[in-house]
Amino acid sequence: MHDRPQLNRATGGHDDFGGLHRDLSALIDRRQAMRLVGGVGVAALLGACSRATTSSAPTAEPATSTETTSAISSETTGDTSTTTSSVDTSASTESVFSAGDEIPDESGGPFPADGTNGPNVLTETGVERQDITTSFAGLAGTADGIPLQFQLTVVDASSGAALPGAAVYIWHCTADALYSVYEEADQNYLRGLQVADSNGLVTFTSVYPGCYPGRWPHAHLEIYDEITSATSGGAAAKTSQLALPETVSVDAYQDPRYGDSAGNLGRLSLASDNVFSDGWEDQLATVAGSAATGYTASLLVRI
Repeated sequence: MHDRPQLNRATGGHDDFGGLHRDLSALIDRRQAMRLVGGVGVAALLGACSRATTSSAPTAEPATSTETTSAISSETTGDTSTTTSSVDTSASTESVFSAGDEIPDESGGPFPADGTNGPNVLTETGVERQDITTSFAGLAGTADGIPLQFQLTVVDASSGAALPGAAVYIWHCTADALYSVYEEADQNYLRGLQVADSNGLVTFTSVYPGCYPGRWPHAHLEIYDEITSATSGGAAAKTSQLALPETVSVDAYQDPRYGDSAGNLGRLSLASDNVFSDGWEDQLATVAGSAATGYTASLLVRI
């Protein structure tokens, strides 16, 4: 069991150390370079936190061609963006996606469990896993909620080349909007680490996150140049957040397991969120599925 860090809350819950305040406290400016032997250089500015919007479309597939080309585009309108993805495919041994802006640096928030604010699950046995719905390293428990699979493709922002071997740490709150390790001290579910495959892809089986006051539905991401950097206490090459679509979240939050999430979401917009208000186009996941069957959230993560 992890020792619970002492958090200064005057009123408890998310109202004091939460919402607009809870994710502002941990903005850290870090820098680290990621380089691949094929001539692909990756420079990443680190730091920051979460976002969300609405959309439904399948995961981006890598281009396959001797002259690989691919284009992934997203269109957003207003606070309730709809994102569509399209990929041109030819043929190749390398996975190459469209070059573009890096995913923005965001705060890791007050509950990262990466060693920067108390506990560090990244050094625990069993943290490298695909299914993050259960607790690990001697803890027992399973997170409840609508099934959600994250499909994240990590690529070099300048070239669009996939970054195999990059390690991705993901964490997010429960259906009732609490974070394991800190707010649920006897659990460490909804946290996991995975190494990108030859196409730069990692997948995590999870549940749809809840929505707490002041913050749009989101998940936190840390990208490391390799897994040993993550598990040995090294600095992340990129810290950011993934936003979930509004219409999808509205549907998901009809499920009674999500408590006050529907009401909390109704008082928010991407444009007013303290993290996503400066632009969410590169952080808004494409989501397919339904509340009845589960969802898949896909995002091209450029670093």
